Amino acid sequence: MTVYNINLGIGWASSGVEYAQAYRSKVFKNLGIDAKFIFTDFFSQDNIIDMTRNVGFADDQIIWLYTYFTDQKPAATIFTEQDLKAQFTRDIIKEDREARLVRFYFGDRDFATAYYCRNSKTLIHRVEFVSNGNLVRKDFYSSDVRSFTEYYAPKDNAAKLYKRSFYNVDGSVAYDEITDGDQPFYRFPNYILNSKEELVEHFMKELQLSADDLVILDRSTGIGQSVFRHVKPAKLAVAVHAEHFSENGTNDHNVLWNNYYDFQFTNADSVDAFIVATDRQREILAEQFLKYKDIQPNIVTIPVGSIDELKEPKSPRIPFSVMTASRLASEKHVDWLIKAVVDAQRFIPDINFDIYGSGGEEERLRQIIEENKAQDYIQLRGHHDLSHIYMQHEVYLSASKSEGFGLTLLEAIGSGLPLIGFDVRYGNQNFIKDGENGYLIPISELDSDAEIIDNLSMKIVEIFTQASLDQMHRASYDMARDYLTDKVEDKWNQLIKEMTND
Repeated sequence: MTVYNINLGIGWASSGVEYAQAYRSKVFKNLGIDAKFIFTDFFSQDNIIDMTRNVGFADDQIIWLYTYFTDQKPAATIFTEQDLKAQFTRDIIKEDREARLVRFYFGDRDFATAYYCRNSKTLIHRVEFVSNGNLVRKDFYSSDVRSFTEYYAPKDNAAKLYKRSFYNVDGSVAYDEITDGDQPFYRFPNYILNSKEELVEHFMKELQLSADDLVILDRSTGIGQSVFRHVKPAKLAVAVHAEHFSENGTNDHNVLWNNYYDFQFTNADSVDAFIVATDRQREILAEQFLKYKDIQPNIVTIPVGSIDELKEPKSPRIPFSVMTASRLASEKHVDWLIKAVVDAQRFIPDINFDIYGSGGEEERLRQIIEENKAQDYIQLRGHHDLSHIYMQHEVYLSASKSEGFGLTLLEAIGSGLPLIGFDVRYGNQNFIKDGENGYLIPISELDSDAEIIDNLSMKIVEIFTQASLDQMHRASYDMARDYLTDKVEDKWNQLIKEMTND
């Protein structure tokens, strides 16, 4: 029995989907379940293994669509500059070196540019060959062998890609992707596939899925129909990672599904289970299926993260300390939190606010702190291992207007922090019980920034002047027990047993 998890792409700045998958990969390893994570997008700027390792996947769990039809397995690059030089058939007359590359000249207009792997100055990811001033070829390396080659020809004063060749370990061509046309087609020794969709369909057939297997579809754009068409006899589960519908586009007669889930929901009769991260989303989705589609599909709640243990401080928490942790991006509204703490400081002179994370808003936030002369009690802390940071504080703040799950919220309650956040789906409503372990603040699109900041400030003052922090700490710990790793693993184990013949 194998669990196949299907996604599109991955990057260095991955989304919550990839982190949810990486967490799932660890759960399956702990449970002894064979699991593969399939990526169907094409990658050329970086080796896929470098990116999957960065998120936390194990190498042997990764399947890349484009190397699946070769005898090469995705692997970290170990191809060196010396390996490359040994392949040259012409003498090098000059070398130029920069931070991420080295260029070897064979003549005035003939040269090869080798690009190092990210975070390496010795391992080479790809090599670009220029002949008579024209780009003619790019070689890409996985392990110590060539994984694939791109071929170019000059057209309209630019280099035009016309073919990719994917190799076996011995250097023989496994198949070609021909790109010189409206859409690529794929030429194998004994057959031709006329589109990317046909390539995915062929891949699904080659998996030779059995009734003992489970396929979890994490993203479906461009591949959903191929997966649905060829998944049987395996069971199919669809993971819902975000808000699944548009509230503004939904009325008593029609629901407007999120575009990323419309195909899966429309074909819900072919899905054995929908997986959501919170009970609230499960309730809403179930109600909508029944109301708008008159169906009751199987919907299960499995958190996309867990905590190994409850973390209680061995020394007193810092008095009047609040914190937040997130990307410093505009949609996180950390500026509202800063201004709310500034307002609250008039009533709580000893308050201090630590902001963990980095991002494009960092300089603007720093400027807001300086303009309010708040440097003594509001600090931008950057990236840190937060595992022992949460328990030092008394309260956690969130100003995000939407959280699919909210791993930082989970980590916060795991360290006993009460939370203050908006009454919005799904993370806040999942982890904040108003008046018990924090406060949920009503929010409307009609609220002005000043009103929002004032409401946040009032709750910050209230939690330090009227609430029992000790009781709220205990309430957060009690809630966090449901998210201990062994309990979340049990949920996955139960789903796997129900979905397969294992």
